[in-house]
Amino acid sequence: MSIQSEAELRNHRKLGQELELFTSMEEAPGMPFFLPNGMVVRNELENLWRKKHKKAGYQEIKTPIMMKQELWEQSGHWDHYHENMYFSNVDNQNYAIKPMSCPGAILIFNSKRRSYRELPIRFAELGLVHRHELSGSLNGLLRVRSFTQDDAHLFVTVDQIEPEIDKVLDLVDEFYSHFGFDYKVELSTRPDEYMGAEVIWDQAEAALESVLKKKGINYQLNPGDGAFYGPKIDFHILDSLGRSWQCGTVQLDFLMPEKFNCSYVGEDNNLHQPVMIHRAIYGSVERFMAILIEHYGGDFPLWLSPVQAKVIPIADSHSVFAEQVKSQLESAGIRVEADYRNEKMGLKIREAEKQKIPYMFVIGDKEVENHCLAVRKKKAGNVGVMSVEAIIELFMEEMNLIR
Repeated sequence: MSIQSEAELRNHRKLGQELELFTSMEEAPGMPFFLPNGMVVRNELENLWRKKHKKAGYQEIKTPIMMKQELWEQSGHWDHYHENMYFSNVDNQNYAIKPMSCPGAILIFNSKRRSYRELPIRFAELGLVHRHELSGSLNGLLRVRSFTQDDAHLFVTVDQIEPEIDKVLDLVDEFYSHFGFDYKVELSTRPDEYMGAEVIWDQAEAALESVLKKKGINYQLNPGDGAFYGPKIDFHILDSLGRSWQCGTVQLDFLMPEKFNCSYVGEDNNLHQPVMIHRAIYGSVERFMAILIEHYGGDFPLWLSPVQAKVIPIADSHSVFAEQVKSQLESAGIRVEADYRNEKMGLKIREAEKQKIPYMFVIGDKEVENHCLAVRKKKAGNVGVMSVEAIIELFMEEMNLIR
């Protein structure tokens, strides 16, 4: 099968409908509706994100979706990103819906006096943002107008720049390794339209390049593709078909802290300006989900599968035991459904396979009598008879190995 044919089978919009993950509606073009199955995948991704960020010393924050126009003028977004933003007027005051979460993180940093002892401060946010994309460019979850960025904003001293970026690069690698992704790295430098002095840009670009070289990371130079406020490192993950997707980014910023008069009290009792590191790993939850759907072809690993198991009683007389099994599995935290329909076994199994459910547990007379289950695994077929307790242990082992 050609890569193009395989890609068509894996198309995330097609699989999103078939597996009931998400949908689009005319009432909100470019703003996806997540269905119950899709919310399971999304929540698992966000749970993993929170777990790893807490372990890495980040503090989670949440900032408003809509803030006053003056804030965006101060940040530079009004001049450099105006055409991609949405606006509103409330009580004769102009507001903008945030296209990025950085100004909100800065306001939290500035909300109290900071000491050098607090730095580095690592704020992480799953921030809902809106950007005006042309209708012709919208594409499922890959290109949308409303999405959730897994943002983080680090406030550091100059001496902390390289060690903190080093840790960010390790965290990026840890995340992508969980999904089995290889990835490529790009260093993007000063664009034609930029804020600040060239000397500051040179300093920022040199710092990013230094970390990459010290870690022995191969990277490609991408001249002129940095953000308007600073250079960046971009990560392009490679999926199962060898296609490249831009996801994570690390951006070094000397300018925003200056524009917002950010400061901390140094060891010398004088005020100093911190440096800001912007970074995202998924890039956006929606885009990363789209990539995962196509990467796995909808065959999610066990921990990500919306429905992890289907209990299939052969006849009505097996339904009581099937319900007991379902209840026991649910109590163990397994996402399980039961198919009690008066249909042929072959049909029930084919439908469960079409839904890409990892495990099926078939119950007949022998299983009821012996208090066990006939186990079918996706792509492997029948794998034997097991007790419910053994199945729960199997699930825990498989999910822990993946996580």
